[in-house]
Amino acid sequence: MSGKGIEAEKKHMNEKIRVLTLCALLSALCASAEAQQPTKAARIGFLGATSFSPASARIEAFRQGLRELGYVEGKNIVIEARYTDARPERLADLAAELVRLNLDIIMAQGGQSIRAAQNATKTIPIVMIAVSDPVSLGFVASLARPGENITGLSTQAPELGGKRLELLKEIVPKLSRVAVSWESK
Repeated sequence: MSGKGIEAEKKHMNEKIRVLTLCALLSALCASAEAQQPTKAARIGFLGATSFSPASARIEAFRQGLRELGYVEGKNIVIEARYTDARPERLADLAAELVRLNLDIIMAQGGQSIRAAQNATKTIPIVMIAVSDPVSLGFVASLARPGENITGLSTQAPELGGKRLELLKEIVPKLSRVAVSWESK
């Protein structure tokens, strides 16, 4: 198995996740923006269970995507980020704080953050990021019809398994065995 091939696939998947997350976010913002005055800045909350790194490539890619669509932080969009700094017991309080800010949307990264946001509000749209199986975790009714106030992306993509193996076989033609390690939560 080639390290370059795996890294290329990871990079490609990260790019897809970034684009799909941005689409889900903007889709949810459009619904709330219809009722707003055009001069009001959209307010996005971000809830994460890790520590914040302003130089993070993912955060910068997200901001760049917003800029390309005409959203400029501080001008027509405000981002309120809250992180637990690896102290998950803070999630409920941070989610409640975001709800009190009267945001247009909350982006929640990871299962614990999504659960905290879900418990904190039933009205503010929540875009979930990086969750393996949102149906079995009880975040959404189904992938086709999430219901309630949660939408977003799932990292569960069993239909891509065959394609990933095809790509791996192209990269490493003599490959004869592949092991897969999977954690469902």
